[in-house]
Amino acid sequence: MRLPQEIIRDKRDGKALAPEEIAGFIAGLTEGAVTEGQAAAFAMAVFFRGLSLDERVALTQAMTRSGTVLNWDLPGPALDKHSTGGIGDAVSLVLAPMVAACGGYVPMISGRGLGHTGGTLDKLESIPGYDATPGLDRFRAVTREAGCAIIGQTADLAPADKRLYAIRDVTGTVESLDLITASILSKKLAAGLDGLVMDVKTGSGAFMEDREAARALARSIVAVANGAGCPTVALVTDMDAPLASAAGNAVEVAYSIDYLTGARREPRFHAVTLALCAQMLVTGGLAADVAEAEGRLEAALASGRATEHFARMVAALGGPPDLVEAPQRHLPRAPVIRPVLPERAGFVAGVATRAIGLAVIGLGGGRTRPQDGIDGSVGFSRLARPGDAVGPEAPLGLVHARDEAAAERAAAALRAAYRLGEAAPEIGPAVLERIG
Repeated sequence: MRLPQEIIRDKRDGKALAPEEIAGFIAGLTEGAVTEGQAAAFAMAVFFRGLSLDERVALTQAMTRSGTVLNWDLPGPALDKHSTGGIGDAVSLVLAPMVAACGGYVPMISGRGLGHTGGTLDKLESIPGYDATPGLDRFRAVTREAGCAIIGQTADLAPADKRLYAIRDVTGTVESLDLITASILSKKLAAGLDGLVMDVKTGSGAFMEDREAARALARSIVAVANGAGCPTVALVTDMDAPLASAAGNAVEVAYSIDYLTGARREPRFHAVTLALCAQMLVTGGLAADVAEAEGRLEAALASGRATEHFARMVAALGGPPDLVEAPQRHLPRAPVIRPVLPERAGFVAGVATRAIGLAVIGLGGGRTRPQDGIDGSVGFSRLARPGDAVGPEAPLGLVHARDEAAAERAAAALRAAYRLGEAAPEIGPAVLERIG
């Protein structure tokens, strides 16, 4: 291959790179022939100069092929969904078993909390015994047996992404649209998918607060994934309030069980979940259109089949076989649980959603450093939604904390995150647009 410094120089000067040059550079990064300094310089050149669509596809494919690429021999399509992250975004926990109950197979590779957003793996690891990082053989077996398996990225899958992301994280190049696209898709394409649906969040709790920025990311991911041979559609969804009324780890697992069993099924969470699941079924050829897909998904929930697939996945990955029947017996419970009352009565007119995510981290439910541990029991539940009336008899939510001092700090943060009005505001849709 050409010398890494020559490739960096060309991109620095705004020249287009050939697919074989990008492939060679990424192979060198994986094998150690490209230094961290060279990788950092490449990332900065891409940050400022950008990549064409062909270059994005080449970079994504090179990072995908830097490790194992799974091949599936399954009775149905291998499908997945990826979210750009938000607060109360427990969708993955219920989406995977819902799609599995309709004939799809969901080998989902998820991440830990990033910044103010919660991580699917952190939520699942609040389940005693759940193995979020099994070997590939067990991953394959559980996917086939339960129809779905949600795990973390292993060393075998897209190792170039893991190395490049660590470098981007400390060089101010995380926000590059080109590198974000390649990072997300390399892990997903390494899972050998037959179809992917993206959930790109926008609003006060999203990384892409601006809707046009979210739309640009959605378009980039759809174009690159389809260019790399994976049929992909994106939905842009609202994150101006927590999606679920729970934010934390064990509290979101409990919320997900309530959703699957029908004990608690909130409209906005249901709308986003149903839209993503339906698009997965259509993309995978399991339904002719969204209306048919939604009907099948509602039936899977009503019959209990989706709940059964969730229970089978949890048990197959080492969790309690009776988690659905007795979540209170297994999920960690915070020592202090109490209501957070507003300073005055009114209607919820707005929510600083990011602040709620930061308050969960402050409780110990997220990390401020990579090596930090997580308290799975802490967070918020029964959070008030935009338009809800709150007051002395209707709290903003329940805080779950280690002690009274932590509860009081979190309660103050929660009060500050809510804006109250004299009348209920008009509430917009949860699913804003489809890009495909």
